[in-house]
Amino acid sequence: MDFSSIVAAVNNFVWGPYMLVFLVGTGVFLTIRLKFLPWRNLPHALHEVFSKRENEEEEQKGDISPFQSLMTALAATIGTGNIVGVATAMVLGGPGAIVWMWISALFGLSTKYAESTLAVKYRIVNKEGEMAGGPMYALERGFKHKGLGKTLAVLFSIFAVCASFGIGNMTQANSISTAISSTFHIPIWIVGIILVILVGAVLLGGIKSIGRVCELVVPVMAVFYVIAGLIVVIVNHANLGSGITQIFSMAFSMDAVAGGVGGTIVASMMSAMRWGVARGVFSNEAGLGSAPIAAAAAKTDSPSNQGYINMTGTFFDTIVVCSITGLVIASSGQLGALDANGEIITGVALTISAFRSALGSMGGIIVTVGLALFAFSTILGWEYYGEKSLGYLYDSKAVNYIYRIIFSLIVYIGATQTLQLVWDLSDTMNGLMAIPNLICLIVLSNVVAEETFNYQNNVLIPKKEMKKALKAAAAAESKHVEGGE
Repeated sequence: MDFSSIVAAVNNFVWGPYMLVFLVGTGVFLTIRLKFLPWRNLPHALHEVFSKRENEEEEQKGDISPFQSLMTALAATIGTGNIVGVATAMVLGGPGAIVWMWISALFGLSTKYAESTLAVKYRIVNKEGEMAGGPMYALERGFKHKGLGKTLAVLFSIFAVCASFGIGNMTQANSISTAISSTFHIPIWIVGIILVILVGAVLLGGIKSIGRVCELVVPVMAVFYVIAGLIVVIVNHANLGSGITQIFSMAFSMDAVAGGVGGTIVASMMSAMRWGVARGVFSNEAGLGSAPIAAAAAKTDSPSNQGYINMTGTFFDTIVVCSITGLVIASSGQLGALDANGEIITGVALTISAFRSALGSMGGIIVTVGLALFAFSTILGWEYYGEKSLGYLYDSKAVNYIYRIIFSLIVYIGATQTLQLVWDLSDTMNGLMAIPNLICLIVLSNVVAEETFNYQNNVLIPKKEMKKALKAAAAAESKHVEGGE
């Protein structure tokens, strides 16, 4: 067995059933431990995302606004997994894989909330005067056994730095160049050069520059993709009912059943569960420990409130964006269709085919542009994760600038070369990040619970009571005025 085969085998094990059970199981544990408050407070979290509090933020510690923090995290989260990953999951696990993506996302809300809360609670100010936080600082500062905490923190940081060059850089750049080259017939090397220039220009400004770009790009690209997807679903509404029926019937079928065009997709509940959970976790990154690094940069004095804000990243990524891709494919009649070679269409080709079923050639352009924007923002977000992880290992401004330069140049390699070995290695590193992070979440679950219950009792409940009192007073005043008249 050669080295690449060994790496592939290790990667399959790392992202195998044991890791998926560990990831989802931690989410289940935290959901119960927190008395389902992440679910119950989702409306509050969504309200906080879109609330303006500029004057309040100016007085709080942090580098970027809570909204910019969320957008930076979403930038790294919403990527090829939302377009390519969903299509692959529906081919390998059947349409029912979508249901299991939703289930993993529901428990992922608690995971994302907990890791983001810990990131803010244990963050520090580094030598450059910037906020630095994430699982590595929670492990080092929160663990009673300092030796174990430090060891796990170092391991997480190493894994994160390695993953940033692969999953967060080369794979995304390759997806961009391949999609643009095939759709617009632009030479790959030209796309690579343009990407290097664009990435380098943004990274020169550090987290504030990344935050400003993500604040603009992420909402625009997400809304653009969702609206286009809804148009496709509406145009293909005649197939929507049967598509949704297949989604739910194949999600819970103990026996392998056929679905898709001509019944070419055969899957059972186990395969739907496996691929739905795997692609769901890969897409929303709940439990991997990456998103909390962005959460730590937010201007806030409330770990729990920022935890709720960043928690919505899982909601937007999987419940919204991934669902749109899934419904587009399910309603298009393209799932299970064969290409010219008699092979089942999968990956980005399936998503493009689904969009084209309603929008013609424009559908391919929409997917290409969406994929390019998603992947570009992922590169920016993951650079920040890698930089902060490297900063934990070696806090130096010079090292940060060197990292940014190398990271930008590697974009060109990713755009112009297909390096499967590198991708498998980085994918493995990405999965290994989750192990110390999940250990951290379980060990420090009491800390998360204390922060959560204090915020609930001292902030959220009084707010609700105040609203009720004001509403009652307004109603009484209105009744008094009417009576006077």
